[in-house]
Amino acid sequence: MSELRCRKTETLEGEKDLQREPEVHTTHVNGPVKAEEDERSEFIGGAEDKQEKDEGEVKDAQHKEEESKKPESPVKRSKMSSASGFLQRLVRVFLGCLAAVACGMLYAIYLSTYHDRKFWFSTRQELEREITFQEGSGLYYYYYKHMLTAPSFERGFYELTIDNKTVSGQTINIVERLSLYPELITSFIYRVTSSQDFVEPIYFYVGAVFGLQAIYVTALFVCSWVMSGTWVAGMLAVAWYVINRPDTTKVDHAIPLRENWALPYFSCQVVALTGFLSNNISSATEMFCYLTMSATTFTFLLVWEHSHYVLFIQGLCLFLLDSFDLLPPRKMADIHKVYLSSLFLAYLFQFQNPTLLSSPLLSLLIGSVLARYFQQNMKVGPLVARVMKLFLHFHLVFTTGITFSYLVKKLIPVSDSDFILKFLEVKFGLNTTTDFVTNFLLCQESFQTPGQDLFLRLTQASVLPFYFLVLGICLLSTLQTIYRRLSGQPMKTNLRLEDGRIGEQPEVIYHVFHTLFFGGLALLFDGVKYLWTPYVCMFTAFGVCSPELWMTVFKWLKLKSIHPVVLSLILSTAVPTIIGFSLWREYCPRVLAELADLQEFYDPDTVELVNWIRSQAPVAAVFAGSPQLLGTVKLCSGSAVTSLPLYSDINLLRRTEDSYQVYAMRSAEDIYKILTSQKTNYVIIEESICNELSLNKGCRIKDLLDIANGHVVYDKGEIYSFSKHGRFCQEIKLNYSPYTNYFTRVFWNRSYHVYKVNSVISFQY
Repeated sequence: MSELRCRKTETLEGEKDLQREPEVHTTHVNGPVKAEEDERSEFIGGAEDKQEKDEGEVKDAQHKEEESKKPESPVKRSKMSSASGFLQRLVRVFLGCLAAVACGMLYAIYLSTYHDRKFWFSTRQELEREITFQEGSGLYYYYYKHMLTAPSFERGFYELTIDNKTVSGQTINIVERLSLYPELITSFIYRVTSSQDFVEPIYFYVGAVFGLQAIYVTALFVCSWVMSGTWVAGMLAVAWYVINRPDTTKVDHAIPLRENWALPYFSCQVVALTGFLSNNISSATEMFCYLTMSATTFTFLLVWEHSHYVLFIQGLCLFLLDSFDLLPPRKMADIHKVYLSSLFLAYLFQFQNPTLLSSPLLSLLIGSVLARYFQQNMKVGPLVARVMKLFLHFHLVFTTGITFSYLVKKLIPVSDSDFILKFLEVKFGLNTTTDFVTNFLLCQESFQTPGQDLFLRLTQASVLPFYFLVLGICLLSTLQTIYRRLSGQPMKTNLRLEDGRIGEQPEVIYHVFHTLFFGGLALLFDGVKYLWTPYVCMFTAFGVCSPELWMTVFKWLKLKSIHPVVLSLILSTAVPTIIGFSLWREYCPRVLAELADLQEFYDPDTVELVNWIRSQAPVAAVFAGSPQLLGTVKLCSGSAVTSLPLYSDINLLRRTEDSYQVYAMRSAEDIYKILTSQKTNYVIIEESICNELSLNKGCRIKDLLDIANGHVVYDKGEIYSFSKHGRFCQEIKLNYSPYTNYFTRVFWNRSYHVYKVNSVISFQY
């Protein structure tokens, strides 16, 4: 085509020259000769133009035909393939997001249906609905009701900060003491959205918790999806989570508990952290993960008083990643900023809570930052030198952290600092004690060692065997990566499937440490299983659906008979398909049967007790009893109580010990002095505690009181109670002096006996 254009321009230039030449010569000839030459030149030029035009058209047609026969250029093919690849990725992301949202919504509907069938929630009266909040968790719902009945949100918030109607004889900031921000935010949304026109307050509150559980499940789905690359892993993680619901959540029987509000935010934080640690993300995605991680970390600290302990374990995992040089220093510095800023904001929003200043998380951060400043060349040198520097680094970090925590506790006294150490000493068998509070906490189910039933249930659901398989492969690959990094070898950032190095992905290494730390704690404390089991489901689902995991195994085995890449892709699809089909076949009928089963939950004795308190007791009356029952009394009647079901406050635990003395072998006069010191007007004695029969004798309330009061005798390994006084809760029912001098029975039924504490002692014999 270019040759044709050149030739055409040359011809046109030649014609112009020919036209110029006659003009020069015609200056010397006559007019008729000039006209004849002009006509001849025009005729010759027109014929040449026509011939040239025909030749050009023929060549253009031939050139187009040749181009049509030629194959497409590589650039064009790459553009088309990239467009189709982008479209495929977009479809996969859309389907994955749709599946994640669907799983979350279906789980929320499942929880709501199960809760309604279990408690007959929709057919109950308001009082009976409130009683279904078990383990004393209904106390939190009381303050949600208080915020709705207050004249304004500001007025209700102010009243809670100077509350003198909850614990008798004390004015406390109940927002700080009970971490009531979930109730504050929920009541504010209920007011602003005018939801009172179409939904009852209790349904709005319960729906908010179930909605957070949907986010929890969706976050587990996304985390498994991001790590494995397929949303099939997310569906498998959700299936395992639902099947193992008794070991993954407590939301079905104690809705208002703080962990039910907090753990969904923690799961979102883990997802954001997983994405942030990944090497193959864009700068925009990294910034989004960073902002999400910041917001969820702060919220998690705000809504749960134990959240900083959970973040401390997470901080230890990240500290190991940084120490072994498995994480870029820039990212570690950003994570430190997230922790420090979140702690600072939570400290302000929790009214300068001194517990956060002495938290192990802050001590770890201070020690890590100072150690990195003094050991700037820690990650260079031969293997032996780096190992020695690593041990020195650990020593500096923990020594600095412990020193910082000690100084903070000396400058800002924290009431429960010594108690936690004493509790851990007794838990690990380093010491023994007769202290009631310590032994009382050790006997709580959350602080006891889990039984074999937990592991049997996880094994029957097939999650535990595959978990050990996935954990073993990832842990071995992680140890290989640590050895290579300490030996000075660089860490690959753009891993391919053929490399078979799943342990070189920072997000995988983090989850290995995460599940190991929380798994170790779950072996010691049964309550930690609610932090460990959901991530067991997520981590196992990621592993069996990940081609990189199977490829790592084939690299170790040096498989040559079958192409390892093809086999890993086949297994990453076939194994989860088989697991999913078996779970659907075995557990789907069970889940449907749960929803179809109408369970009977009715507590007429408690309803009768609360109705009596509402109708007969004075508004300003103060009640004493067990913390769980007092939480229900406070919720349903609003009366002041002597203690609260809060096990993180040592002062409230001491008041609980005093209230429990009615089940000890103490005199009527001693009990009267204890109750009047707490300004008690009525004491409630529960038959279930007074006549408790348990195989574990050492953990009954009356046994713990006898040990603390020195009313026990040890004989040949057996414990016998002995005192010159009878057990108060049994003696007072006989209605004889001196018990009738101090107390008057005003109400009783099969479960409860209520006695009025006489303001004037009557000495009648």
